[in-house]
Amino acid sequence: MYVGTQFRARSDDDYRVFAQLGLEHICGYPPGREDDWTPELLTRYREHVKSFGLTLDMVPLPLSSVEISRAEKPNIMLGKSPERDREIEAICNMIRACSEAGIPAVKYNLTLLGVVSTERQQWRGGASSRAFSYAEAVAGNPPLTIAGPTDADTMWERIDYFVQRVMPVADEYGVRMALHPHDPSMPIPNEFRGVDRVLGSIEGLKKFIDLHPSPNHGFNFCQGTVSEMLEKPGEEIYDVIRYFGSRNRIFNVHFRNIKGKRLDFVETFIDDGDVDMLKAAEAYKEVGYPYMLMPDHVPEMAGDNSRLVGFAYTYGYIQAVVKTVNR
Repeated sequence: MYVGTQFRARSDDDYRVFAQLGLEHICGYPPGREDDWTPELLTRYREHVKSFGLTLDMVPLPLSSVEISRAEKPNIMLGKSPERDREIEAICNMIRACSEAGIPAVKYNLTLLGVVSTERQQWRGGASSRAFSYAEAVAGNPPLTIAGPTDADTMWERIDYFVQRVMPVADEYGVRMALHPHDPSMPIPNEFRGVDRVLGSIEGLKKFIDLHPSPNHGFNFCQGTVSEMLEKPGEEIYDVIRYFGSRNRIFNVHFRNIKGKRLDFVETFIDDGDVDMLKAAEAYKEVGYPYMLMPDHVPEMAGDNSRLVGFAYTYGYIQAVVKTVNR
């Protein structure tokens, strides 16, 4: 395993900074609209990244972590045919293009709610951190999403519909499909905004894996999000890593820490949350995890260029952890 990043490069200088900070692998963002991806465009982008000494391990599909009203391909999770079939075919074409361009993996989300947060909290030194309190989230009686009431059975039907049509293409073309879990966990069946978050529990993630028996069907394993599913993340996360890692279903890791537990947590700096990150890295090493460990979110820091400063601090921490477990 090795350090990576999904920080969207703002210019070629950011690629230079990644290399200067010791990164060699990235999840990158090809130019233009995803629907216009061709093998030639993606190959040029991969070679451009390579010119900075970086390997393009993964790219994101236009199935991002936003609420369904802002989704790039909304009908996949709204279940509206024939629109969802056209959107799924577009995704399949992107997978084919990635394979032909030598890009081995993609990441994606299947969500209606997007990432749900509540009021940010101050963390170390006054840094601003994302937080979530279920009690606070429901207190305002938020409205339904545009999907309306969507129970667990309906969610699973839509997720399975996508998986059964996309995974055969991914298998044919040898592209790993890395799904991000639902962030954060919510009670089921006490739907939040009418939606059952079926990919917001360990049981749900296990069920997802069982939908398709393929070595290309797995997770963009957000360790922070998975920790948010647990009552005692500082004790429980390591066995969860072993469960999915030993089955070779982890294709990327968002190496992120939290303070708190299910339904009530705050994101922290990588070194001051409840999870022992060295112990977590040792669990990935134990199961032979071979891909990237990367920052996901980091607290917002003071000063100019604060986001990149926070990411740079986290890259260095992960570098030290990886070198320690690889000794």
